[in-house]
Amino acid sequence: MDKSEIIKTITRLGCEYDTISHFLGKDPIIFPRHFYLLFNALPPEENFPVPDNYKVRLQDIEIAGIIAAHLAWGRRAMILRDTERAMNEMHWKPYEYVMAGKYRNEDKSLHRTVKWSEFAMICGNLRKYYAEHQTLEPLTPDQIRVQIFGQKSALKMPNKKIHMFRRWMVRNDGAVDLGLWKTISPADLIIPLDVHVHDTALDLGITDRKPSDYRTAKEITDFCARAFPGDPCKGDYALFAYSVENPKPKNENTKPKKPKASKQKNCQ
Repeated sequence: MDKSEIIKTITRLGCEYDTISHFLGKDPIIFPRHFYLLFNALPPEENFPVPDNYKVRLQDIEIAGIIAAHLAWGRRAMILRDTERAMNEMHWKPYEYVMAGKYRNEDKSLHRTVKWSEFAMICGNLRKYYAEHQTLEPLTPDQIRVQIFGQKSALKMPNKKIHMFRRWMVRNDGAVDLGLWKTISPADLIIPLDVHVHDTALDLGITDRKPSDYRTAKEITDFCARAFPGDPCKGDYALFAYSVENPKPKNENTKPKKPKASKQKNCQ
């Protein structure tokens, strides 16, 4: 496909997949979204506990988002299972749990190589931050990396989890993302670069860069801005959708499916 055809394709797919029906029960955003719905006195979409007489705050949504994003690697079923384990540990009161300062701190796995001790460290960092601030919104991606996740500054890293968390909090699409942070423009977000997004972007010719770094994520983001001016992270849904509609062959003898024809669609 030439560049104009790629833009038409991702425009169509972004419109089709940026809907909550594609993500209910299937994506880690369901955890911060659960608290977002309670925060706005809306009925829950998932069968998660709703603590009696607990006033949900913005911080509950942010904390659930931070934990869900941090565990968002590997098979989705495992991500959802283990994020729910973390929420159960918090008794579905993330902010109250964090501020109480008593965390499960064990050298046992919470999710893959993430141990409960790492979960405790993140909770402690959140407690320290919220003791002086009301929201994580002012933090840059690198500041979230350092102050919340306790990692070294690394401006060249793609920081996929952090950019996914920021997408959840900033984009106000009226569908999947929550749009609670108002001082950050969706135009300034970066595509969360995971292996699937990167592989799809390479297959489509959006980028030819092999390193999974910030420069590659920015290059993909800039291309998606051509399809979605002012909202490039809508392209995240499009690239995910393309990988679903055009799965790679299981072996060399299997021919890949022909991509579906693109139809221009107005999704304002």
